Amino acid sequence: MVTIAIIGRPNVGKSTLFNRLVGRKLALVDDRPGVTRDRREGEASLQDLEFRVIDTAGLEEAAADSLEGRMRAQTERAIDDADLSLFMVDAKSGMTPQDEVFGELLRRRGKPVILVANKSEARGSDSGFYDSYSLGLGDPCPISAEHGEGMAELRDAIVEKLGLKTFYDLDEEDAEPSVGDAVEFDENGEPIGSYDDTKPLNICIVGRPNAGKSTLVNQFLGQDRMLTGPEAGITRDSISVEWEWRGRKIKMFDTAGLRRRARVQEKLEKLSVADALRAIKYAEVVVVVLDVTIPFEKQDLSIADLIAREGRAPVLAFNKWDLVEDRQALLAELREKTDRLLPQMRGVKAVTISGETGDGLDRLMKAVTETHEIWNKRISTAKLNQWLERTVAHHPPPAVAGRRVNIKYMTQIKTRPPTFVLSTSRPDAIGTAYQRYLINGLRDQFGLTGIPIRLILKTSENPFAGRRKKYT
Repeated sequence: MVTIAIIGRPNVGKSTLFNRLVGRKLALVDDRPGVTRDRREGEASLQDLEFRVIDTAGLEEAAADSLEGRMRAQTERAIDDADLSLFMVDAKSGMTPQDEVFGELLRRRGKPVILVANKSEARGSDSGFYDSYSLGLGDPCPISAEHGEGMAELRDAIVEKLGLKTFYDLDEEDAEPSVGDAVEFDENGEPIGSYDDTKPLNICIVGRPNAGKSTLVNQFLGQDRMLTGPEAGITRDSISVEWEWRGRKIKMFDTAGLRRRARVQEKLEKLSVADALRAIKYAEVVVVVLDVTIPFEKQDLSIADLIAREGRAPVLAFNKWDLVEDRQALLAELREKTDRLLPQMRGVKAVTISGETGDGLDRLMKAVTETHEIWNKRISTAKLNQWLERTVAHHPPPAVAGRRVNIKYMTQIKTRPPTFVLSTSRPDAIGTAYQRYLINGLRDQFGLTGIPIRLILKTSENPFAGRRKKYT
C-alpha cells in the first residue's frame, strides 16, 4: 500500500489533516505547538484513493540527544519510509526560516514532495501562499484541513506525483478476520473450535508515567519506533503498531501514562488520558506495566480496577527486573501483594520483564495468549448446571425473612469476558457475598483464572402473574 507522510514545523495543522484523511479524530489536536511527538499511522482515503498516512512530530532544529532532537529523528525516519511527503506550511502566518531549512532537507532526501499551504481560507493568507514558491518545491496546493477545502486539488496533486496506477495495482488483504460459526460442543460438553490462535490479537500497554511502556514496545518491534527517554510523560497519543509473534498478527497500542485524576489538570493531558482509556476499551488483552522498584502504587491498583470494570483480559508485567538484586525475596513479595491487593483478578498472570534488555518478553507474550484464550472460553450449559447443583447443595444461599431462595439454572450467554445468567426465584435476595462465592467457584472449577467474570441475576416470568381467578 502507498505510504504518505505529513511533514512540517509545529502547529501548521498536520494532525488536523491526518484526522480528516483517516475520517476519525485519532490524533490529538490543540492550539499549542508540539502536541504530536510519536509518529501515528492510519488507513486513509481521499476520494477514490486509499493509502497509509503517517502523522509526524513538528520538525525543529535541536540537539540530537534532546527530546526535540529525538522527535526530529523519528520524523526523518518516516520521510525515508514513505513513498511521498506532504510538506505543510502555514499560509496564514507566512514562511519562516524553519520552513526554508526543512524544505532544503526534503529536497536533499530526493523523494517526491507536495507543498501544501494550509489555512489558505484565512484572510490575509495570499501573501503567505505566494511566498511558499520560494521554497523551490513546486506549485503549492492550497487547502484548509480544518474545513475540508482543497481536498480535490490535493488528490490531483498526489496522483500527478505517483500516478493513478500506483493505487490500483495493489493486492488488498482482508481487513477483518473471518467470523466463525456458532460454537458447537462434543459429547463430553467441550466446545469444538472455540478458540482460533491464528486470528489477529489486539494488545494495549498501560501504566503510570515512566514505567517503561514505550521502551517495551520498541523491544518487541526490534527498532526505536516509539519515542523514549528519561523524561516522564513523553507519549501523548495512543499509538498502534503491527507486527507478528510466532506467525500471529499482533496489533499493539502504546498509551500515555495514567496519573491520578486529581493531578490531571491540563487540557492536553486530559485528552491523552481519554485517548488511553479509549484504547483500553477496544483492546482484548491489556498489559499493565508496573515499575518493579515501586510496584503497586495507588494508581496501579486504580488502573487494574478500571481494566476489570471494562471486562478486558489483564496481564501484569513487572518491568525493570534487571535493576533488582535480591530477586527471590522480591518475587515472593510480589506474589503476596498481587493476591492481597488485586482480589478481583485472582490468578492473574504476572511476568517479570526488562524492556531495556528484552528479558522475559517471550514469557510475557505466552501469558498474553493464554489469558486471551481463557477470556474467550465457553462452557456448556450441561456442565454448568451439574456444577451449580453440587455447589448450591454444599452451600445454599441464605434464606431471607424465613423464605428459601430457589436457584433454577445457569447458562453462559457470551464470552470476552465470560458472562453467565443465573435464574433464581428472588434475584434481589442473593447478596454480593454469595455472588462472589459462585464466581470464585466458576474460576476454580473451569479454569477462569485472572480474568473478569460477569454474573447476571434474573427471574423467570410467571405467565399467570396479574391474572385474577374469575368466579361465576
